[in-house]
Amino acid sequence: MKIVFEKRQEVSRTIRVLVPVFSLLFALVFGAILLLMSGVNPGTAYAAMAEGAFGDPQSLAETLVKAIPLMLTGLGVSIAFRMLFWNIGAEGQLAMGGLAATGVALYATDYLPGWSILPAAVLLGMLAGALWAAIPALLRAYLQVNETITTLMMNYVAILLVSHVYHGPWRDPDGYGFPGTARFPEVAWLPRIYGRAHAGVFFAIIAAAILWFVLQRTKWGFELRITGENPKAARYIGIDIPKLIVVAMMVSGGLCGLAGVCEVAGVMRRLQQGLTVGYGYTAIIVAWMSQLNPWGVLIIAFLLAGLLVGGDQIQMAMGLPAAMGLVLQGALLFPMLGGSLFAEYKLRVVRPGRQQAVFPEESLAKESES
Repeated sequence: MKIVFEKRQEVSRTIRVLVPVFSLLFALVFGAILLLMSGVNPGTAYAAMAEGAFGDPQSLAETLVKAIPLMLTGLGVSIAFRMLFWNIGAEGQLAMGGLAATGVALYATDYLPGWSILPAAVLLGMLAGALWAAIPALLRAYLQVNETITTLMMNYVAILLVSHVYHGPWRDPDGYGFPGTARFPEVAWLPRIYGRAHAGVFFAIIAAAILWFVLQRTKWGFELRITGENPKAARYIGIDIPKLIVVAMMVSGGLCGLAGVCEVAGVMRRLQQGLTVGYGYTAIIVAWMSQLNPWGVLIIAFLLAGLLVGGDQIQMAMGLPAAMGLVLQGALLFPMLGGSLFAEYKLRVVRPGRQQAVFPEESLAKESES
């Protein structure tokens, strides 16, 4: 007798709900064990994390500040992942969006009316992210170049380019040597809701609503789903897969670029170090934990942002080493990621001597080989 993983033909709504819930419970237990090994009461630590992330309006605002880029980049990569295009380049696309928005905010005020500066920064930032994503998409669609490698490598190019710009040609001459650009004019600021939390959250909500409608109710959404589930069937029914790859990646990169715009126009209000702190990589976790559901991305991004903020709080409140927050975050994330395996696969017991079912396609393949 042996136990094998078998891919589910269809994932029920109950499974999609129960798997993340039980994964979270297992993650909390695993995290509690680590805290006990460090001599800390798990209940006290978790309470401190919740208080630090959600305990008052200021804490909620800081959690939302970290959640907004995770929401937008999570939505972006989930589009590409739906068609099994592995966009690992959200970090670079975010950086290019922030760079383009900075160029508009600093140098377009002499050429554009004041009311148009912020919309122009948003649009150009999204375009920069989309064009940056289009490069690996074209290479994959027409030359079959592995997109995992190209998107990952282009992150480093974008990050170094942005660093060069705020250390060099765009560096604020009145900044007393501080590496960063001059402060944006007020016409290029995203309005703030409370504390540092800004209007970028509305971009994320609107984007999630549009994506949900497009994916569930339009031909393009159907083409994305069928291409991800069965590329051969997609070709058979006449879907132009290379074109779909390029368009989907440009939409993906555009949303990641919008995350960069929100960071420079809503939080920093200048371009400086701290724009690329790993949001694009964490977005991959957000997308998979939400099972590529746009509304799920918003929820998971907010909870994960709370985990990041709360992890910082327990370091200060409980005297834990600085690395403990990151270790605890990883301890909570890995079980939840592992749990997603059970949403797509189920365990099946194979008894010795019992013949497994053979699908017609497999039978025909065996006959043709013989």
